[in-house]
Amino acid sequence: MNIQPALSRPVIFRVSLFTMIAAAVAFALTQDLAKHGDPLPPGSNQLIQAEELAQALKGARKPVVLYVGPKSIYAQAHIPGAENIGPVARPEGMEKLRARATSLPKDSPMVIYCGCCPWDHCPNIRPAYAELKKAGFTNIRVLERQRVACCPR
Repeated sequence: MNIQPALSRPVIFRVSLFTMIAAAVAFALTQDLAKHGDPLPPGSNQLIQAEELAQALKGARKPVVLYVGPKSIYAQAHIPGAENIGPVARPEGMEKLRARATSLPKDSPMVIYCGCCPWDHCPNIRPAYAELKKAGFTNIRVLERQRVACCPR
């Protein structure tokens, strides 16, 4: 009796090759961001620390706070008063962000945040930031993700 393996060697080779190419492309994209001016590098004035946001929320001109990550994380815990836009990496999240933005003045203070994964790999923050900049918003800040043991940067 001759038993065939579930996957042949050529299939395993193709899957392995595809995986290596995908990893190389992902690495190249993150390096490209670093070389060509990531709009949100560490220390950027577009970033806001938690303490600064807490003070801003006590001020007279409170920022609009938009959560642009997965609903499950928002349901577990979120900044009081933050609006759940949903993940903007998905078309429905991006549309919700665009719709919400249309009702705001272009110079209104706004803070976006996510928290779904390590900062360098977040599929939501940079697209949300880029979309709001493209729409003409001038006062956007991004809550800087603090390093935690489970999710190093």
